[in-house]
Order: sequence, then C-alpha cells, then structure tokens
Amino acid sequence: MQKIRFPAVAVAAIAVGALSLGGCATKKFVNEQVSAVDTKLGATQSQVSNQGVQLAELDKTSREALERAQAAGKLAEGKFLYSMVLSDDSVKFPVNRAELSPEAQERLTAFAEKMKAENRNVYLEIQGHTDATGPKELNMKLGEERAEAVRLFMNKQGVALNRMATISYADEAPVAPNDNREGRAQNRRVVVVVLS
Repeated sequence: MQKIRFPAVAVAAIAVGALSLGGCATKKFVNEQVSAVDTKLGATQSQVSNQGVQLAELDKTSREALERAQAAGKLAEGKFLYSMVLSDDSVKFPVNRAELSPEAQERLTAFAEKMKAENRNVYLEIQGHTDATGPKELNMKLGEERAEAVRLFMNKQGVALNRMATISYADEAPVAPNDNREGRAQNRRVVVVVLS
C-alpha cells in the first residue's frame, strides 16, 4: 500500500479556507448577538424613560405629602388658643350629610372675620365627628367630609388652605350618649381648634 501525500501548499490552502469559514460564522454570530443586545437596550431605555416619569410623579406626590406633614407638625406643635363647635340646634349636621346650613355658614363667616381682625398667624385643626349609627368606614368618611366642608368654606372667607388641616374622629369622641336622639344630634358636629 502506498500512502497518499498532500503537498504542503494544499494543506495550507485547506487551513486558510477553514479559518476564513470560521471567521465568517463568528462574524455572523457576533452580528446576531449585537442585534439582540441592541433590541434589549432599546427596550431598557424605554423602561428607564417610563420609570423616570413615574419617579417624577412620585417626587411631586412625596413633596405634597411632606408639605401636608409639615403643616400637621405645625399644628401639633401649636399652643391651643380656643375652639368653636358647630353643634348647637341651628348648625347640627343632618344624619349622613355634610352640607353646611345657612346658620353654620353665618357662624363660620363671623369666625373668619374675627380671625382676620386678630391678624395673628394661627393654624386651624378642623375635626369632623359623627354619631355612632352606621358602619365605621362610613362614619370615618362622613366625619372627613364634614370637616372638609368647613375647611373649604373658611377658605372662601379668606383663610389660607395651608393654615388648615382636617381630621375625622368619626364616632370615637362623643360628647353625649348615642343611645338617644338628642345625644346623637349633639355628636354630629365639627370642632374648629385654633392653635398658635
């Protein structure tokens, strides 16, 4: 048997051909990988942009929350000066209602005028209260609505919104028994606490 010998040139040509084919496959592979990375990068940039918008919204919300907290802190630090209670017969809130009666509006107008005449830097804590009838969640919401009705009316009378905070005590701080009609009527009230 005779061995077949390839000339050295043929071996070199085969080696160069194999390397060039390998190079083409590698180049194609790299292009595919780069394309995939570009696609992922585009999607990531879109997500980053969306998150930037969400962060801006959260920043605005957190700034507003901080302002409210600071206002509440000023209220908490304030010294009690006096309070006004909207609970006598002419200004009581009807059952499940938060609207101010004409009599309540007159008293609040006079109260706002008194505050303007005193010309002092005061803060108001407006407390909404309910009787004990109805579910807890409804009473909490109703107390807040009553306090907010007073806050908005006081703002129309010239009291700055940032000087007022509202809180609902619902039925948690009764001034009279809730087992009779007269007591429940007294508990449906708003208390305006003036702090320096």
